[in-house]
Amino acid sequence: MPDVQLRKTVFSLEEVFHEGGPAPDKPLYRASALAIISNPFAGRYEPEITGFMEDLKPLGLEMAQKLIDMLGGPDIIEGYGKGSLVGEAGELEHGALWHAPGGYAMRQLLGQANAIVPSSKKVGGVGARLDVPITHINASYVRSHFDSMEVGSNDAPRAGELAFALVMTTGPRVHSRSGGLEAWDIKGEDGLR
Repeated sequence: MPDVQLRKTVFSLEEVFHEGGPAPDKPLYRASALAIISNPFAGRYEPEITGFMEDLKPLGLEMAQKLIDMLGGPDIIEGYGKGSLVGEAGELEHGALWHAPGGYAMRQLLGQANAIVPSSKKVGGVGARLDVPITHINASYVRSHFDSMEVGSNDAPRAGELAFALVMTTGPRVHSRSGGLEAWDIKGEDGLR
């Protein structure tokens, strides 16, 4: 498979101090990483593309570690998500190649992360934005952690590029009060509850 040709990375850190109600005891931190790479399959149909996932693993680990460092360590991470923006000369399936390298990188570095990593993907032009879904790292049904974070870059993805995203958060939405399973009630048996 071809080597990963990285053009640039974009990192973002949000500190949410309040959402209109009382300020929480501590702010919510949300961080995103976006890697813009050449799409080795752009402009043509390639029947066998799964081998490229192996080439993407080091990129996933590097991005996940940077997010963990930005947020202050693995012990405070509670939410995560991933996504892909595919340039116009690519196909949606090229974005799907990020599922394993991106998701498993975060789960590996966080240690205790049982829930599937939610994902979104789309084909878009330069400047396209992507809402990356976020759920709790150990139980997908924890409603307080259902969230999303918008990612993108003003000059990507170009037609022959892919933009791969990872997102992590340190807690639930500020002022979450929509009911459902709470983080302190997680049983940890199946990654759902």
